[in-house]
Amino acid sequence: MKKSVFITGLRDGIPIALGYLAVSFSFGIAAVAAGLSPIEALLISMTNLTSAGQFAGIGIITAGGSYFELAISQFIINLRYSLMGISLSQRLDKSFTRVKRSVLGHALTDEIFGVAVSRTKPVTPWYFFGLALLPYIGWSIGTGLGAVFGELLGETLRDALSVAIYGMFIAIIIPEARASIRMTVIIMLAILISCMIYYIPFFDFISDGFAIIICAVIASAVGALAFPVK
Repeated sequence: MKKSVFITGLRDGIPIALGYLAVSFSFGIAAVAAGLSPIEALLISMTNLTSAGQFAGIGIITAGGSYFELAISQFIINLRYSLMGISLSQRLDKSFTRVKRSVLGHALTDEIFGVAVSRTKPVTPWYFFGLALLPYIGWSIGTGLGAVFGELLGETLRDALSVAIYGMFIAIIIPEARASIRMTVIIMLAILISCMIYYIPFFDFISDGFAIIICAVIASAVGALAFPVK
């Protein structure tokens, strides 16, 4: 039983791993360009696993920022994972102990959360481990390859690789939107709020990390009020 659930997780994680391989390739290039060694870039990806946070961190390192600035930026950008953790905790199997949550919580990313939370069955430790394993490996390998071989690629191809993650996001939300009009309404509301924050000059003070949190909280709150679950 555990083996079959683990294999199911592996299968579900293949598309995420392929997307991460492409996106982390760009991070490897950016890290080396910022003055880090390939080993340092690889260690960052293996211990963080957060695309937005890692790219922001590289920017602060390049600008000569302090550890305090780096810590604050990571806290703000990655604060959304606390919301994802709360949401996903409602779908976990009873065998998911606190120790297992702490270990596997390291691999909680936007895409892994999206796949896990849309699962109809309870999320077991073996399923989540299988789901997160290949994306983690893909993110790490992509970073290493980008750090070592990135300069061999043309600028156009390097830019194209960074777009892969957006296609992956679309692949996660479209099936849910097609299956439920309620989900479609919530998704469109989140998109509308995101566009308002991005394009209206008044909201320029809002960082990307907080923008994601604001969109998620407002859209989910409206969804909970308009479409309550018994």
